[in-house]
Amino acid sequence: MIVALAGGLLLTALVTGALWRVWGAPVLLPAVTFGLVATTVQVASAALVRRVAKGEFKLLVRRWGVGMGLRALGIALFGGASWFMPERFPPLPTAFAYLGVVVPLLFLEIRFLK
Repeated sequence: MIVALAGGLLLTALVTGALWRVWGAPVLLPAVTFGLVATTVQVASAALVRRVAKGEFKLLVRRWGVGMGLRALGIALFGGASWFMPERFPPLPTAFAYLGVVVPLLFLEIRFLK
């Protein structure tokens, strides 16, 4: 869980820097916001799965499904922010911020659950 948190903060900083370099200062808010949303979602999902990783398969799959639901909630938050506040959360940089953090953390989670 600490690895996911540290990795998420590092990825948020890297993605924010890359997006700032491409689009400038207006994307700092969506980059930081959705990088932190992705980090929070991933830390919560990893915590749910880690508790039952070596236990009953049915419970593992159920918790994994809840984690995927949390990730889908992050996508819904992105959609809502981009739809209702496009001037503050432009769709493309906001999507890059969320996906640029959550996808690498998802692969990192798989590696640490082995």
